[in-house]
Amino acid sequence: MRTFGLVILFTALSLVLACEDPADNKPSAKLTETNTDDATNARTIALSEAETGVKGEALAISPENSRIEFVGSKVTGKHDGGFSRFIGTIDLVDGMVEGSTVTVEIDMASVFTDDERLTEHLRTQDFFEIASYPKSHFRLTKIERDRTAGEDTYAVTGDLELRSVRRSIEFPATIRVNDADVEVVSEFSFNRKDFGIVYSGKADDLIRDRVLMRLNLKAPRKGQ
Repeated sequence: MRTFGLVILFTALSLVLACEDPADNKPSAKLTETNTDDATNARTIALSEAETGVKGEALAISPENSRIEFVGSKVTGKHDGGFSRFIGTIDLVDGMVEGSTVTVEIDMASVFTDDERLTEHLRTQDFFEIASYPKSHFRLTKIERDRTAGEDTYAVTGDLELRSVRRSIEFPATIRVNDADVEVVSEFSFNRKDFGIVYSGKADDLIRDRVLMRLNLKAPRKGQ
C-alpha cells in the first residue's frame, strides 16, 4: 500500500512539472479594442512606404537579422515555434527611439514548430486559418521610455491584426540604438482568444489561452 502511495505521489509530481506554463512570470501584454472597423483593418495597418513616407533612416527587418518566435502550451507540455518569412521597417527618426515607427508583415504560412503535425494544424481554421488570413500586420502607434524599469526599457504600443481581428497591444521591450544596428528584444504573453483563436484541444489535454511571444530584432543601419 505504501508503495502504491509513492507511485501516485511521484506521478502527481511529474504531471505538475510537465504542466508548467511558460507564460507564467512573464509580462502580460495589454490588449484593447481599436476604433477602426474590421473592413479597414489590413488597409490601415499595412500602409505602404509611399503612403506613410519615411521621415528618418529606414532599417529593414527580415529573417536574416531577426526572429519572431512563440511558445504555446497545454496540460501535458509545451511547443516552441515561430515564423520564417516576414518583412518590416524601422523608421529611425533623428537616431532616437521615441518618434520612430515600426511596421511588420508576417507570412502566416511560414509558421513552424518543433512538431510537424502541430505545424500543419496551426495552418487550419482551428488556429491561423491561413487560407483566409494569409498575412498578419503590426504597426507601432506609440513608444515611451519606462523609467521605472531601467535603461533602454520602453512601453511599446501598436495595432496588431491577426485573423482579421485588430487589437491595440502594449508590451515592454528593451531597445538599443547602436552605431551598427537597432536592437529590439521583448518577451511577453497574450491571450490567443482575443484574436478569435478559440480551439481548446482535447478534453484531457486542454490548450492554454496564453501564448508567450519572443521578439529579437536586429535591423542593420545603412552603410554598416
